[in-house]
Amino acid sequence: MLKQRVITALVLLPVALGGFFLLDGALFALFIAAVVCLGGWEWARLAGLAAQPLRVAYAGVVAVLLFGLYQLPALASSVLLLGVAWWAVATVWVLNYPASSRYWDGTPGRLLIGLLILLPAWQGLVLLKQWPLANGLILAVMVLVWGADIGAYFAGKTFGKRKLAPRVSPGKSWEGLAGGLLASLLIAAAVGLYRGWSGGELLLALAGAALVVLVSVVGDLTESMFKRQAGVKDSSHLLPGHGGVLDRIDSLTAAIPLFAVLLWLAGWGAL
Repeated sequence: MLKQRVITALVLLPVALGGFFLLDGALFALFIAAVVCLGGWEWARLAGLAAQPLRVAYAGVVAVLLFGLYQLPALASSVLLLGVAWWAVATVWVLNYPASSRYWDGTPGRLLIGLLILLPAWQGLVLLKQWPLANGLILAVMVLVWGADIGAYFAGKTFGKRKLAPRVSPGKSWEGLAGGLLASLLIAAAVGLYRGWSGGELLLALAGAALVVLVSVVGDLTESMFKRQAGVKDSSHLLPGHGGVLDRIDSLTAAIPLFAVLLWLAGWGAL
């Protein structure tokens, strides 16, 4: 398993880095769309579509909607705000699982939820790519989420006792959440000091980083909740040793829309 994970990572890492940081404009949007459509194909399974043609058809619907959003950039603000609203709802549902499943335990509802997860994430990345420090912004949200994941892993392994959401993901703990949050705040603080932010700017950045990390945890737990309901361990086996695409981007799908909206509110870019 470890050998598979390493080989897959070595193959995918240069492709992912090249796609994220070397492509621009329509090529970047197309690259992210390809990843999102693979996620759509996986989500169709979690939504209850077992037949391969139906799963491909759902991925095709995602592709058509992404093309429409690319042609209608005026919809960007609505898509992002809808995404942020969805993650607020998802937070409540995760905290109340399994009782909350009565609101979404049906294929049509779960298919709609897949769109609320995938489309805003694509839209957020496309916008970040157009704003000042484009690649730096994309790297920033990734580092925040990855730093939180690493901090949560080590803090959970060392201190984890109280379960965060035992009915959704028994392996996560409140201590791990605190460790991940601390790691991300230290990263944000280091960036702020390096860039010479004022005290007020630094406080706002730390608050924003905390919100982004917390919602990234909700993204992770939400996918776990739907996988548990569907009775599967991984979203697919596309990535040997790593599971599926959604298993790798679940936290980012939640973090990216909120990150983009917070930067917009701060006047960084236009929606």
